[in-house]
Amino acid sequence: MKKALITGITGQDGSYLAEFLLDKGYHVYGVIRRTSLFKRHRIEHLYLFDGQHNDRLKLMYGDLNDASSLNRILEKVKPDEIYNLAAQSHVGISFQMPEYTTNVNALGIIRLLDAIKEVKLKTKFYQASSSEIFGSFPAKSQSEATPFHPRSPYACAKAFSFYITQNYREAYGMFICNGFLFNHESPRRSENFVSRKITMSLARMKFGLQKKLLLGNLNARRDWGYAKDYVEAMWLMLQQPKPDDYVIATGENHSVREFAELAAKGIGIDLIWKGKGLNEKGIDRRTKKTIIEVDPDYFRPTDVETLLGNPDKAVKKLGWKPKKTLFKELIRMMMESDLKLAEHEALGRRMGIKYG
Repeated sequence: MKKALITGITGQDGSYLAEFLLDKGYHVYGVIRRTSLFKRHRIEHLYLFDGQHNDRLKLMYGDLNDASSLNRILEKVKPDEIYNLAAQSHVGISFQMPEYTTNVNALGIIRLLDAIKEVKLKTKFYQASSSEIFGSFPAKSQSEATPFHPRSPYACAKAFSFYITQNYREAYGMFICNGFLFNHESPRRSENFVSRKITMSLARMKFGLQKKLLLGNLNARRDWGYAKDYVEAMWLMLQQPKPDDYVIATGENHSVREFAELAAKGIGIDLIWKGKGLNEKGIDRRTKKTIIEVDPDYFRPTDVETLLGNPDKAVKKLGWKPKKTLFKELIRMMMESDLKLAEHEALGRRMGIKYG
């Protein structure tokens, strides 16, 4: 059986990728950081197989900031494929933690690539790149040929990781692929990302657990897809005869305002908007109550107004289908999941159980 190593396995993408590879018959090894919090809920269901402990899934302690741990893991596992998904992945937080973001997202890649080189490992390597690299370059859509114009410490670090992986590919003949993944969401998305923040907040409003939702730039447009669809593209890249880089996107974009409107419909709220800029508010048409306000704290020093991916290369070369899950279906799926969580929280509160 093939062996795959996943960094960031406990995250949204890592959990879906682990599921996908296990279904393909892989032995999956996940790299996890040692923290005081035991947050592995996204992969807990993968530990059991036919009622028994899943011996095809193993977790190993390691960190992209610790080169010795990476060497040790690679020497022990000798994986056929490596998927580097670990990162400080929040763009807004990268402005507050630029050094840490760069250390993990940029220098961490060098540590991992050098570990592969030192162990003399013949492996295929996937690097999770980002649409944020393209920034505000004036183009109708972004493809593999679009110049970079990163607008955040996160994007700058990801740009470095792209160039260094490209250099190692050319200098040492490594099989390395970069996936420029545009925004991809799911019920497993962390709640500090705007998509999940919207669905979770509205679900909590439905059960009287929250009164308002505070957002930043309502006009920002993103190319939103379903994370579970995107991990298939990662795998497809490493099954090709030659390494290459690919944009993974749906080819359509929507504003944060549109996302909020569709999510609100999931709880029976018809949103209307009043005011402009920082004074804009989202109001429940029926009750006339303001449920969404703009908070300047959520604006970034430099932002990307619109991102729209061109996935033609991935479609033609990989045979990947970019719209298995449509935008409306994605939001419906997220709302249904968060409504269940909010209902559970509301029930817990009635029973005197405190959350958070």
